[in-house]
Amino acid sequence: MSQDLTGRPAPRGPARIPLLRPAELDGGRARLHAEITQGPRQAQAAVVPITDDAGRLLGPFAAMLLAPGIGSAVQAVGAALRGEQLLGPRSRELAILAVAARRRSHFEWLAHEQAARAAGVTAQQLQALLDGRLPGGLEPVEEVVVATTWQLLDDGELDDEGYARAVDALDVEALATLVWLVGYYAMLATALATFRPDGDQPAG
Repeated sequence: MSQDLTGRPAPRGPARIPLLRPAELDGGRARLHAEITQGPRQAQAAVVPITDDAGRLLGPFAAMLLAPGIGSAVQAVGAALRGEQLLGPRSRELAILAVAARRRSHFEWLAHEQAARAAGVTAQQLQALLDGRLPGGLEPVEEVVVATTWQLLDDGELDDEGYARAVDALDVEALATLVWLVGYYAMLATALATFRPDGDQPAG
Protein backbone atom coordinates (compact mmCIF):
# COMPACT_ATOMS: atom_id res chain seq x y z
CA MET A 1 0.00 0.00 0.00
CA SER A 2 1.27 3.48 -0.75
CA GLN A 3 3.71 4.85 1.78
CA ASP A 4 2.55 8.47 1.45
CA LEU A 5 -0.84 7.68 2.98
CA THR A 6 -1.42 7.52 6.72
CA GLY A 7 -4.13 5.74 8.63
CA ARG A 8 -4.37 3.00 6.01
CA PRO A 9 -6.55 -0.01 6.79
CA ALA A 10 -4.38 -2.51 8.64
CA PRO A 11 -4.52 -6.32 8.60
CA ARG A 12 -6.68 -7.53 11.48
CA GLY A 13 -4.61 -10.44 12.75
CA PRO A 14 -3.36 -13.93 11.94
CA ALA A 15 -5.05 -15.93 9.21
CA ARG A 16 -8.03 -18.09 10.19
CA ILE A 17 -8.23 -20.19 7.03
CA PRO A 18 -5.38 -21.61 4.94
CA LEU A 19 -4.68 -20.64 1.37
CA LEU A 20 -5.12 -23.79 -0.73
CA ARG A 21 -2.94 -24.82 -3.66
CA PRO A 22 -4.77 -25.85 -6.85
CA ALA A 23 -3.67 -29.47 -6.33
CA GLU A 24 -5.51 -29.49 -2.99
CA LEU A 25 -8.83 -28.62 -4.62
CA ASP A 26 -11.40 -30.97 -6.06
CA GLY A 27 -15.02 -30.89 -7.19
CA GLY A 28 -16.75 -27.54 -6.73
CA ARG A 29 -13.67 -25.89 -5.30
CA ALA A 30 -11.59 -26.79 -8.33
CA ARG A 31 -14.32 -25.53 -10.64
CA LEU A 32 -14.58 -22.26 -8.72
CA HIS A 33 -10.81 -21.80 -8.83
CA ALA A 34 -10.95 -22.19 -12.62
CA GLU A 35 -13.89 -19.76 -12.90
CA ILE A 36 -11.95 -17.10 -11.04
CA THR A 37 -8.49 -17.61 -12.51
CA GLN A 38 -9.41 -18.47 -16.11
CA GLY A 39 -12.41 -16.19 -16.57
CA PRO A 40 -12.66 -12.47 -17.31
CA ARG A 41 -10.91 -11.61 -14.02
CA GLN A 42 -7.65 -12.88 -15.44
CA ALA A 43 -7.23 -9.68 -17.46
CA GLN A 44 -7.19 -7.62 -14.25
CA ALA A 45 -4.86 -9.87 -12.26
CA ALA A 46 -2.02 -7.36 -12.61
CA VAL A 47 -4.15 -4.70 -10.89
CA VAL A 48 -6.29 -6.71 -8.47
CA PRO A 49 -4.38 -9.66 -6.95
CA ILE A 50 -6.18 -12.97 -7.47
CA THR A 51 -3.55 -15.64 -6.73
CA ASP A 52 -0.09 -15.87 -5.23
CA ASP A 53 2.92 -17.41 -6.97
CA ALA A 54 1.72 -20.88 -5.98
CA GLY A 55 -1.66 -20.35 -7.63
CA ARG A 56 -3.51 -20.09 -4.31
CA LEU A 57 -6.53 -17.80 -4.34
CA LEU A 58 -6.09 -14.65 -2.23
CA GLY A 59 -8.37 -12.41 -0.24
CA PRO A 60 -12.12 -12.84 -0.72
CA PHE A 61 -11.52 -15.39 -3.49
CA ALA A 62 -9.96 -17.73 -0.91
CA ALA A 63 -12.99 -17.28 1.34
CA MET A 64 -15.32 -18.10 -1.56
CA LEU A 65 -13.85 -21.62 -1.60
CA LEU A 66 -15.42 -22.33 1.80
CA ALA A 67 -18.86 -22.67 0.18
CA PRO A 68 -18.07 -23.02 -3.52
CA GLY A 69 -21.65 -23.12 -4.76
CA ILE A 70 -22.38 -19.77 -3.16
CA GLY A 71 -18.87 -18.56 -3.91
CA SER A 72 -19.50 -19.10 -7.62
CA ALA A 73 -22.59 -16.92 -7.49
CA VAL A 74 -20.77 -14.27 -5.46
CA GLN A 75 -17.85 -14.05 -7.87
CA ALA A 76 -20.30 -13.81 -10.78
CA VAL A 77 -21.87 -10.75 -9.17
CA GLY A 78 -18.42 -9.22 -8.84
CA ALA A 79 -17.66 -9.95 -12.48
CA ALA A 80 -20.89 -8.26 -13.54
CA LEU A 81 -20.14 -5.19 -11.42
CA ARG A 82 -16.61 -4.99 -12.79
CA GLY A 83 -17.98 -4.75 -16.31
CA GLU A 84 -20.65 -2.14 -15.61
CA GLN A 85 -20.47 1.11 -17.56
CA LEU A 86 -23.03 3.28 -15.76
CA LEU A 87 -20.84 4.66 -12.98
CA GLY A 88 -17.56 4.99 -14.88
CA PRO A 89 -14.14 3.90 -13.57
CA ARG A 90 -13.45 6.87 -11.28
CA SER A 91 -16.82 6.75 -9.55
CA ARG A 92 -16.64 2.97 -9.27
CA GLU A 93 -13.18 3.02 -7.67
CA LEU A 94 -14.11 5.91 -5.37
CA ALA A 95 -17.10 3.93 -4.13
CA ILE A 96 -15.04 0.77 -3.61
CA LEU A 97 -12.34 2.63 -1.68
CA ALA A 98 -14.99 4.45 0.34
CA VAL A 99 -16.22 1.01 1.42
CA ALA A 100 -12.67 -0.21 2.09
CA ALA A 101 -11.86 2.82 4.23
CA ARG A 102 -15.15 2.74 6.15
CA ARG A 103 -14.83 -1.00 6.82
CA ARG A 104 -11.04 -0.80 7.38
CA SER A 105 -10.54 -3.52 4.78
CA HIS A 106 -6.82 -3.87 4.10
CA PHE A 107 -7.13 -6.22 1.12
CA GLU A 108 -9.84 -4.18 -0.60
CA TRP A 109 -7.78 -1.01 -0.27
CA LEU A 110 -4.63 -2.76 -1.46
CA ALA A 111 -6.47 -4.32 -4.39
CA HIS A 112 -8.13 -1.13 -5.64
CA GLU A 113 -5.81 1.76 -4.81
CA GLN A 114 -3.79 1.23 -8.00
CA ALA A 115 -6.96 1.10 -10.11
CA ALA A 116 -8.16 4.34 -8.53
CA ARG A 117 -4.86 6.06 -9.26
CA ALA A 118 -5.02 4.81 -12.84
CA ALA A 119 -8.49 6.38 -13.08
CA GLY A 120 -7.07 9.73 -11.95
CA VAL A 121 -7.77 9.71 -8.22
CA THR A 122 -4.96 11.61 -6.47
CA ALA A 123 -3.03 10.75 -3.31
CA GLN A 124 -4.72 13.68 -1.54
CA GLN A 125 -8.15 12.38 -2.52
CA LEU A 126 -7.25 8.90 -1.33
CA GLN A 127 -6.07 10.31 1.98
CA ALA A 128 -9.35 12.18 2.40
CA LEU A 129 -11.28 8.93 1.97
CA LEU A 130 -9.11 7.29 4.62
CA ASP A 131 -9.77 10.24 6.93
CA GLY A 132 -13.52 10.04 6.34
CA ARG A 133 -13.60 13.37 4.51
CA LEU A 134 -15.14 14.16 1.16
CA PRO A 135 -12.18 14.53 -1.20
CA GLY A 136 -11.66 17.89 -2.85
CA GLY A 137 -11.54 18.26 -6.60
CA LEU A 138 -14.22 15.68 -7.38
CA GLU A 139 -16.86 16.12 -10.03
CA PRO A 140 -20.34 16.78 -8.56
CA VAL A 141 -21.53 13.29 -9.49
CA GLU A 142 -18.48 11.77 -7.79
CA GLU A 143 -19.24 13.69 -4.61
CA VAL A 144 -22.74 12.21 -4.67
CA VAL A 145 -21.31 8.71 -5.21
CA VAL A 146 -19.06 9.00 -2.15
CA ALA A 147 -21.76 10.58 0.04
CA THR A 148 -24.29 7.97 -1.06
CA THR A 149 -21.84 5.15 -0.33
CA TRP A 150 -21.27 6.48 3.19
CA GLN A 151 -24.99 6.80 3.88
CA LEU A 152 -25.67 3.28 2.63
CA LEU A 153 -22.91 1.89 4.86
CA ASP A 154 -23.73 3.95 7.93
CA ASP A 155 -27.54 3.89 7.80
CA GLY A 156 -28.28 0.84 5.71
CA GLU A 157 -30.53 2.92 3.47
CA LEU A 158 -30.98 6.31 1.85
CA ASP A 159 -33.33 8.84 3.41
CA ASP A 160 -35.63 10.75 1.08
CA GLU A 161 -33.15 13.60 0.66
CA GLY A 162 -30.26 11.26 -0.07
CA TYR A 163 -32.35 9.24 -2.50
CA ALA A 164 -33.52 12.32 -4.40
CA ARG A 165 -29.96 13.67 -4.58
CA ALA A 166 -28.61 10.35 -5.86
CA VAL A 167 -31.34 9.89 -8.47
CA ASP A 168 -30.86 13.45 -9.69
CA ALA A 169 -27.11 12.97 -10.09
CA LEU A 170 -27.01 9.35 -11.26
CA ASP A 171 -30.51 8.29 -12.42
CA VAL A 172 -32.24 5.24 -10.97
CA GLU A 173 -30.38 2.63 -13.01
CA ALA A 174 -26.93 3.91 -12.04
CA LEU A 175 -28.05 4.25 -8.42
CA ALA A 176 -29.15 0.60 -8.46
CA THR A 177 -25.68 -0.32 -9.74
CA LEU A 178 -24.09 1.68 -6.92
CA VAL A 179 -26.32 0.00 -4.32
CA TRP A 180 -25.31 -3.47 -5.57
CA LEU A 181 -21.65 -2.43 -5.70
CA VAL A 182 -21.63 -1.09 -2.15
CA GLY A 183 -23.41 -4.18 -0.88
CA TYR A 184 -21.01 -6.48 -2.70
CA TYR A 185 -17.83 -4.86 -1.39
CA ALA A 186 -19.26 -4.53 2.12
CA MET A 187 -20.00 -8.27 1.99
CA LEU A 188 -16.44 -9.00 0.87
CA ALA A 189 -15.06 -6.80 3.67
CA THR A 190 -17.13 -8.77 6.19
CA ALA A 191 -15.86 -12.08 4.80
CA LEU A 192 -12.26 -10.85 4.89
CA ALA A 193 -12.58 -9.60 8.47
CA THR A 194 -14.20 -12.87 9.56
CA PHE A 195 -11.92 -15.43 7.88
CA ARG A 196 -8.68 -13.41 7.46
CA PRO A 197 -7.46 -15.55 4.56
CA ASP A 198 -4.29 -13.49 4.14
CA GLY A 199 -3.63 -12.72 7.78
CA ASP A 200 -1.04 -10.07 8.47
CA GLN A 201 0.72 -10.44 5.14
CA PRO A 202 -0.30 -8.01 2.38
CA ALA A 203 -1.13 -9.98 -0.75
CA GLY A 204 -0.13 -9.28 -4.30
